[in-house]
Parts: sequence; structure tokens; C-alpha cells
Amino acid sequence: MRARDDDPFTAKRNVPGGFDEVARWYNLLTTFSPGYRAHLRLSARRLGLGPGARLLDLCCGTGLSTAALREVYPEASIDGLDGSPEMLARARRRGLSGSVRFALGDAARPEESGVVGPYDGVFMTYGIRNLPDADAGLRVVHRLLAPGGVACFHEYSVADSWWSRAVWNAVTLGAIIPLGLITSPRSGIYRYLRRSVLAFDGVRAFEARLCRAGFVEVGTEPMTGWARGVVHSFLARRPP
Repeated sequence: MRARDDDPFTAKRNVPGGFDEVARWYNLLTTFSPGYRAHLRLSARRLGLGPGARLLDLCCGTGLSTAALREVYPEASIDGLDGSPEMLARARRRGLSGSVRFALGDAARPEESGVVGPYDGVFMTYGIRNLPDADAGLRVVHRLLAPGGVACFHEYSVADSWWSRAVWNAVTLGAIIPLGLITSPRSGIYRYLRRSVLAFDGVRAFEARLCRAGFVEVGTEPMTGWARGVVHSFLARRPP
């Protein structure tokens, strides 16, 4: 993350290594974000899947999103994939019950890690924004879904509102980056996080991107509390 951090493409290629540097403290820092886990569960519920569904948690990180899926869908079979070995090690130590399998790999090439569809649902939290090619990533999700399957992209999007951008800047400059400097002073991942969110699609632009990738029934649901207008559940379905 530290080398050529000003180059967005290079920075995105280095995101897994950046998360390796902060994995030890990542879960602790999420506790300073009110509603972080509740919002994950809210997006998981919005997938609207039945018992026994087969789910993929793409870019699962330390498994907080996987835990949300397990809580909402206790009978589901869940695969989790992430590109950061250190983050994934913490996910594996979470001790989730039921059928949960974690794999280390590239979200752009999940089949190379044994992550093969079809899935009834794909959950991607704070992941699509970090891929070097978001459109290619959406095509991967589309391919992994069963016909009629649904994806939820739990993601920041602030481009459409000056107020949302102001809230995001206040949160990152006032809390996330300072705390990151305390816990992981040599890492640039949290500065990258702020910039990547500011550069990401607005809500309508991302919905249009989903439609171009072949998804139908595309829509967006808001979060609650401070994250309203900042974090969203982007929902999209593969045609039957």
C-alpha cells in the first residue's frame, strides 16, 4: 500500500496486502462505527433467501459479514473468499457453526480457489469498490449466481450528495484515519479507504453499472443512523 499509493489501479492491486497490515486491529476498529454489525445483518436479510440456501460471502474479510449471514440464515451453506491471508485467518478462528467454508483467493478469479457456483445468493461487503475492474467483478458475481439468484453489495456511495460526502469526510478524518494511525501507523489503507469511497460511483451510476452487467430487479435500500446516505444495500438479481 505504501508504494505508489497515489495510483488508484496500483493501490487496488495492493489492497489485500494493505489489509494484512491492519488485520490484527480491524475488528476492534469496527466497534467504533455505530451500527456496523447491525447494518451487515440488515443487508443480509435483504437478500430474502429461504432455508438451506447456498451463499457466497465474497471479500469476506475477518468474517463479520459471514457471521451476519450465519445469524440471518442459520441453515444455509456458506462459502467465504478473501484475498488477505491475515484477515482470513481471523475469519477462520471465528468458529461459526454449521456449513461454513473459507478459501483464500482473488475475487476476480474465485474458481481458481475452488469457489464455484451456482449460488442462491452472493453477499459482497465493501468489496466491489476495491477491485481493479469493477465491471469484470460484477460479471464474476453474475456468473456465480444461479438463475434467479440475488446479490447484495453492501457498499459506501456518497457521490450524489454533498451531505453524504461531508459525513464521510468527518468520520474518516475525525475517527477512522486517526485510530488507524494509532493501531497501524505504517499502513496507508485507511487513507486509501477515504479516497476510494469519494471516487466510487453514486447510487444511480452503480445501479446503471449493475444493469449493464446483466442484472435485473436492480434497486437500493438505505441504512439507518449515521450511515443513512453513506452506506447502502445494492440489490440485483440474475435473470431466471
